[in-house]
Amino acid sequence: MNTVAQKNQKELLEQARAKNESMQEMRCTSKIIDTTVKNFQGFDLGEIKSLVFEPESDQIACAVISFFDIYDSADKLFAVPWKALRWTGDKTQYVLHIARATLEKAPGFHKNDWSNCSNIWNLQREELEQFYSVTP
Repeated sequence: MNTVAQKNQKELLEQARAKNESMQEMRCTSKIIDTTVKNFQGFDLGEIKSLVFEPESDQIACAVISFFDIYDSADKLFAVPWKALRWTGDKTQYVLHIARATLEKAPGFHKNDWSNCSNIWNLQREELEQFYSVTP
């Protein structure tokens, strides 16, 4: 095999390896739903209940999270900008860098009011991004 062919083969193998690594970073939504969310101190905050996509950008806009013991009600959900969440090192949970006391002031919506979810996100996008310290 000549050097050009070897170089091309090596480049193709490197591209395939890079694509494989990229695929390892992807997750199916079914694996994300009901995943635990912790704060930066390691305390369980709640679980991801749904994901909201922006059709124009094909990106996840926010995760809808049910926080444990917030407002003493399991009926309230919270739209958290996707950019505010990070995988843990072992990629089994998500971390939201926010203090519990701050989280208790988070804007949310009733779990039966999904029809308003996209409106809430569109109207409150900037407010939510500021609340969760996310830069657009």
